[in-house]
Amino acid sequence: MDTLDKQLIQLLQEDCKKTTKQYADQLQLSKTAVYERIRRLERMGIITDYVALVDKQKVNRDFTVLCHVRLVQHTKENVLKFEREVLKLEEVSECFHVGGDYDYILKINVEDMKSYREFMVTKLTVINNIGNTQSSFVISEVKNRPSVHI
Repeated sequence: MDTLDKQLIQLLQEDCKKTTKQYADQLQLSKTAVYERIRRLERMGIITDYVALVDKQKVNRDFTVLCHVRLVQHTKENVLKFEREVLKLEEVSECFHVGGDYDYILKINVEDMKSYREFMVTKLTVINNIGNTQSSFVISEVKNRPSVHI
């Protein structure tokens, strides 16, 4: 990965809906060169996906909770089973396996406190091997950047 690749990735992370020509103009390259760089970065697995970011408030999912989960047992089977179950939960936008007092941190987006309680009671806590949970409710997002600094 060279400097131009890094610049291209930064441009794509800022706005991936621009045309190849627009990126080419910004990087002072040909459209073909930019196209080939993008395809190569995709083949290498550096660029993994393209997504549309949604305003959570406008879709009524702006009640954000960071839920810390501790498992009862840490066997490979239990860890993998928990992770498979979490992948099925559409309310969970992010899941991190972490070290420390808890085993996982889940980022959950729902409509309101009532919806969160329903999610906890009917979906999350029914997963076997959960020892306990601790919830932190987001007051405001200070910084939320899906891009990665390179």
